[in-house]
Amino acid sequence: MTDIRPMLCAAALLLANVPPSSWSADPEVLRPRVPAAEIDAVRQITNPLPATPGIIEQGRRLFEGKAFCRACHGADGKGLGGDIEPGSLKGPLPRNFTDKDWQAARTDGELFWILKNGSKGTAMAPFIPLVLTEEEAWQVLRYVRSFGQP
Repeated sequence: MTDIRPMLCAAALLLANVPPSSWSADPEVLRPRVPAAEIDAVRQITNPLPATPGIIEQGRRLFEGKAFCRACHGADGKGLGGDIEPGSLKGPLPRNFTDKDWQAARTDGELFWILKNGSKGTAMAPFIPLVLTEEEAWQVLRYVRSFGQP
């Protein structure tokens, strides 16, 4: 029988040198959160606000303040960041907004839907209109999209 330990060690060394931001999202994270009956219509919705520095900055202020997104998604947008005690959350971890696969898989309409309806099976609750206005939600989403930029 072949000893695979050297191959496993080599793979571990390779992964240790790859930053987590470049790891691909797992398939569950890429699964749409919008119900199948609504997904086509929701994917047609686009952000009405331009991606200007001012709007992105306003989104950042909301992300870190009023919307308290930072509490779960971290200041760096990587999900748990260093701000959250591991194991303190039940269910799936908060989304890593720096994951390029996740950024490509989700449309702005889907993200807006999640802000309005929450994400079943996760700790993500509805934020519109309880915490954010629709315009503020679009601003936050412009900021969230900035995490996926080089």
